[in-house]
Amino acid sequence: MNHLIAPSLLSADFANLAKDIDMVNKSEADWFHLDIMDGVFVPNISFGFPVIEKIRKYTEKPLDVHLMIIQPERYVERFVKAGAYLVSVHYEASIHLHRTIYAIKDAGAKAGIVLNPHTPVHLLENIIKDVDLVMIMSVNPGYGGQKFIEETYTKIVWLKNLIQQSGSEALIEIDGGVDLNNVASLIKSGADVLVAGNTVFSSTDPLKTIHLLKTAGTDDHKDQEILG
Repeated sequence: MNHLIAPSLLSADFANLAKDIDMVNKSEADWFHLDIMDGVFVPNISFGFPVIEKIRKYTEKPLDVHLMIIQPERYVERFVKAGAYLVSVHYEASIHLHRTIYAIKDAGAKAGIVLNPHTPVHLLENIIKDVDLVMIMSVNPGYGGQKFIEETYTKIVWLKNLIQQSGSEALIEIDGGVDLNNVASLIKSGADVLVAGNTVFSSTDPLKTIHLLKTAGTDDHKDQEILG
């Protein structure tokens, strides 16, 4: 499968959110990425259900919802009802992880697990076949615009091996510090989905930036480099 691009609305212009949503709708991006933060699990607060419900009215692509909150199991049904296509919860935040994963699925969404930079991949051995996606945090969660953690490449390779050896069909998503300089290496390492926030929304030409992210590692991208 070709890799997917999920622009993170956390980096969008909230004074002109409809404009940025329309741009992503028209782009080659595949998903909208929504970072939900509670100010407890991470030192920041983002948006809640009323905003997500409004966003969903204008988005023409699936909502990839990343819960950076404690006790996510309390809210998974509401996030799915608000329009989430995929809900990912942190390994570090969910005590009864198996139960939470199946609560997401029973609510009608795809289910993912998120690993913080310090959390090893092998901890997923007993649940990897139950999830649709594993998100590797390539920065410490809570803020956009952070420096990419280089150890992420090794972690992707370990996770890819675990997925293949177990027979799982889980996708690998990378969140944090993804840009035009590392996108090809991330894909080569085994990433399937790339979250890009500042790289897209701080660009002078976000549509072209999304195109370059989407075509990285392909012949089309090589043609773009030749043409300048």
